[in-house]
Amino acid sequence: MIAFSSISKTYGGTTALDDVSFSLERGLVHALMGENGAGKSTLGKILAGILRPDHGSVLLDGTPTAFASPREARRAGIAMVHQELALCPDLSVAENLCLGAYPVLAPPFIDPARMTSRAMAMLADVGSSIDPRVTLGTLPVALRQVIQIAGAVGTGASILILDEPTSSLSDAETSHLFALIRRLRDRGVTVVYVSHRMNEVFTLADTVTVLRDGRCIGSLGRGEANEQRIVSMMIGRELAAVSPHHPAPASGDTLLDVRDLASHGRFQEVNFSVHPGEIVGIAGLVGAGRSDLAAAIMGLDPRATGDVRLDGRSLSGLSTRQRIAAGLGFVPEDRKIQGLALALSCRMNHSFPLLPSLRRLLFLDRTKETCMLDRSFRALAIKAPDVETPVEQLSGGNQQKIVLARWLAGGARMLILDEPTRGVDIGAKSALHETIRDLARQGAGILLISSELPELLQLATRILVMRTGSIAGEVRAGDTDQEQLLRLMSGLAA
Repeated sequence: MIAFSSISKTYGGTTALDDVSFSLERGLVHALMGENGAGKSTLGKILAGILRPDHGSVLLDGTPTAFASPREARRAGIAMVHQELALCPDLSVAENLCLGAYPVLAPPFIDPARMTSRAMAMLADVGSSIDPRVTLGTLPVALRQVIQIAGAVGTGASILILDEPTSSLSDAETSHLFALIRRLRDRGVTVVYVSHRMNEVFTLADTVTVLRDGRCIGSLGRGEANEQRIVSMMIGRELAAVSPHHPAPASGDTLLDVRDLASHGRFQEVNFSVHPGEIVGIAGLVGAGRSDLAAAIMGLDPRATGDVRLDGRSLSGLSTRQRIAAGLGFVPEDRKIQGLALALSCRMNHSFPLLPSLRRLLFLDRTKETCMLDRSFRALAIKAPDVETPVEQLSGGNQQKIVLARWLAGGARMLILDEPTRGVDIGAKSALHETIRDLARQGAGILLISSELPELLQLATRILVMRTGSIAGEVRAGDTDQEQLLRLMSGLAA
């Protein structure tokens, strides 16, 4: 149904795609895999009419196509769900779902009843009961992702491109999405599925195509694909096996001490501590209060009550800037909105929390700043044309690395990591895991929030389970498994 013929695309001096050619069959799920910056999202955007290739062509049923806009691609039956949310937060859910095709009473007046009804049908089609009248920006990231998926599916597309669609979804929501994808495939829809998660690809995909450094390395059928082979194709080498890291129980002085921390309507009376060299994981379903807790510790929630202490010093009443100066660092869940200034350069985004340490009298110490940048880019293998490149031009995974790198460069003693490997490929994820382990070995405390239970089980010393805004239980990572964690998270444990 789809054939990419010698597709090439460059951004400035960076080659995103280099002579890519392969084909996709009708009515199957085709996975696209590769490291961050391999060209997967660029290829999807070319198919969806968002970008035009510099060379080559896309053939649909043997006919060359050259979409001038996403609207033209939609008319041809192609819809895309983006990794980074492409929605309007100040509009209602219904307004977002009907954007560009509002039902009207009589021009130019919109028919709100029909718009709400249409939105409800689109949400029902993906198994969601979200109220279409609420303002989209008030919803958590996971629900916004569901809405974006509903909007793409609701167009009746014959080709659906899903770019990291589960990056913000819980296990239950992911299961609903998988069931939906199978229904669409059975109806003859061709699905292009971009993901870093091997288990998803092996669960869904009929074929897998691997890109590396903008080139097509090859395609594998379901019977040919296995994890070792795909990883080798993605990164050009085999990935060394890593055993779970469960350090000895922490002892000595407490680094972070949280007592009776609460925020009305978000979470209540949370108590825990983190010792130097300890990785404490936080598990929980979407809406359990994990990200709200992290924001409160960082001083981002003015309604929060209770006490947070770092090295015995109370942080109550201190601003976020003062907490950073005291040694706290924070990688937020939503890097696009909370973690980065997208239009500014990699250098500026990296330096923001480091400015006090980079100051020399009234000026910025450019030599010191450059040294910090060089170390960060090497340590996390950040791919960018240069440090002055706007961070919005980087892949999602490389954006995430910028957010983490600045805290490593600043020497934060207590790091709060909220979904630190979301949207990061398997090679980079392995490197990030080793970085987190190294930080713990050097005596830093880590509070690790993750929806990926294998990540928590591999990295954490112990895991706190949050449910409906409270700590529902605590387990040592080496003495538990995914099933026990899921039971605690859902309230099924005895």
